Amino acid sequence: MQHRIVVLGAGYTGAAAAGRLAKRLHQQDVGITLVNPEPDFVERVRLHQLAAGQDLKPLPFAEMFAGTGVALEIAKVTAVDTDRKAVTVTAANGSGGEELAYDTLVYALGSGWNPGGVPGAAEHAHEVSSRSGALRLRDRLAALRAGRPVVVVGGGLTGLEAATEIAEARPDLDVALATRGALGDWLSGKGRTHLRKVVDGLGITVHEHAAVDAVEADAVTTADGRTIPSAATVWTTGFAVHPIAAATTLELGDGGRIAVDGTMRSVSHPDVYAVGDAAVATGPGDKPLRMSCASGVPMAWQAADAIAARLAGVKVPRIPIRYFQQCVSLGRKEGLIQFVTADDRSVERALTGRAAAVYKELICKGAAWGVANPTLGLPSRRRRAVRQEAGAPARLEVAS
Repeated sequence: MQHRIVVLGAGYTGAAAAGRLAKRLHQQDVGITLVNPEPDFVERVRLHQLAAGQDLKPLPFAEMFAGTGVALEIAKVTAVDTDRKAVTVTAANGSGGEELAYDTLVYALGSGWNPGGVPGAAEHAHEVSSRSGALRLRDRLAALRAGRPVVVVGGGLTGLEAATEIAEARPDLDVALATRGALGDWLSGKGRTHLRKVVDGLGITVHEHAAVDAVEADAVTTADGRTIPSAATVWTTGFAVHPIAAATTLELGDGGRIAVDGTMRSVSHPDVYAVGDAAVATGPGDKPLRMSCASGVPMAWQAADAIAARLAGVKVPRIPIRYFQQCVSLGRKEGLIQFVTADDRSVERALTGRAAAVYKELICKGAAWGVANPTLGLPSRRRRAVRQEAGAPARLEVAS
């Protein structure tokens, strides 16, 4: 019988894991099913562009995985039974139900926006962590007349990209950014200086040390009593993991993320691997990896290679996971590449301006390309076939 691998979620990490597994394993020995509610790949790192009115090129999974042997299940995951090793899914339209049995599960359901319990945020704010959310914000912005206020809450990477993208695309709007600390306070001096220059040039009003503790239909209120008018509030203060894991018997870590070892294997269920925002794993300096594409893709590589190696009964390779830079688009013409240490601390070196914008665009294109070409990162050394051991599939391609 085929070894059944089910991958839940087809974001950057889930799609990369499925594709890499398909490259490493033989179709006659292993069946790979990729479950996702949408038929197209969502470039999450570009959703602020979609919200600002730009059109993104469709990337159908049927084309990306053509000929790989990956079976696509366009459905929503409603439950995971880790004791019975089964996943319950429903059709994308909510009709019917189906159960998928697995021998190995790759959990990559990721994260969504997190209103953080702030009164009014869930009811009145917009988010750009999903395609549907970005499209709703797009419609709202398109309906606003000139001079209307837009407030982006959150001064992290997502907030900076959303605020600058909107301000550049709609210079007729009054765009403001509310951040809990100082603007770009985690950046190097060079990075902060450039960020301030771009933000000022786009006419964005920055409210520093302004933790928002209430959202209304036409305003946000800060903890120190300030009221900031807002006809459209964009919430980017952080992410929350998909709730499915919390309803399982999987051991969880901080923030409800699945606790995994260095190979992305669940510490409580050896037949489950978790990658991306769904998992809490440690990187250089034993620091938790941050929720990001930069963390998630090498996590997916590690999980896929570990699964292939364990099925073959050979030594599990280790994929080094470290950081090199934080890439921030500041509209279509400006960018900021903040170089960092292996454990994600900013160094003084940074790339700015048009060159940084081009660099960031190449990173975005490379991330999408890597999903469709998941051998990126594989050792270039000779690959060899490994015979079946202890019931493992008979033919597995693993790095020698």
